[in-house]
Amino acid sequence: MSGLIRRERRDAVEIWTLDRAERLNALPDLGDEAAFVQACAAVNADMGVRCVVLTGAGRAFSAGGDLKAMRDKTGLFAGGEAEIRDRYKAVVHRIVRALYDLEVPLVAAVNGPAMGLGCDIAGLADIRIASDKASFGLPFLKLGLVPGDGGGWITPRYAGYARAAELLFTAKTIDAAVAADWGMVNRMVPHEMLMDEALALADQIAAQPAQALRMTKALLRLGREAPMDRVLDATAEFQARAHLAADHAEGVAAALEKRLPRFGL
Repeated sequence: MSGLIRRERRDAVEIWTLDRAERLNALPDLGDEAAFVQACAAVNADMGVRCVVLTGAGRAFSAGGDLKAMRDKTGLFAGGEAEIRDRYKAVVHRIVRALYDLEVPLVAAVNGPAMGLGCDIAGLADIRIASDKASFGLPFLKLGLVPGDGGGWITPRYAGYARAAELLFTAKTIDAAVAADWGMVNRMVPHEMLMDEALALADQIAAQPAQALRMTKALLRLGREAPMDRVLDATAEFQARAHLAADHAEGVAAALEKRLPRFGL
């Protein structure tokens, strides 16, 4: 299996580092889908994890697809039309689905260029913090391609339709300052402060009650797609469950006693 993701645990936060620095964290290689699926499944099964921070090793977040493999028609790009189509579904789309189905908040700490699939992986995060050395681009058309990672669905949801259209139709790259101005990232910070800022935010998130935190993320995701009636039905179900949980009793007690809550699992 691919060794793409280096995982570290810091209390209730996992740090995932795309660890292919010598190739600017290019992806996907065949097998990378298993790395993402395994990492996401492990976190989903562990109620002790309340937040994930995703970043890149070296000077890039991810350069996206490997141009040499595209030229040489190897790996993901080998074979005829049906083989390439099926490989996109089996590899690229499994990465996207795994990240979208991650149950805990995902913070992208974008440390450098985020291109193509790398850009949309950052876009799948709930919160994005960009180094002042970060840049963002969707150069599919420049390569004679379409956004094969599902970017036609992903990009408008983190950039807005008009900004997504500009990025995709021009295939241009924007810097972190423009991304922040466009609202594509929550904020831009000096490069040397990136991980401190991301981990401080992750610690704030991880201080929340585990079950209610996951249910809140599920409601946010549902709210982007479903009619209000369905969201309200899910809200009532989740809220009833939350009212009967020990974390609710602790939260109320802490508020009345004017102290910080001590949430369990």
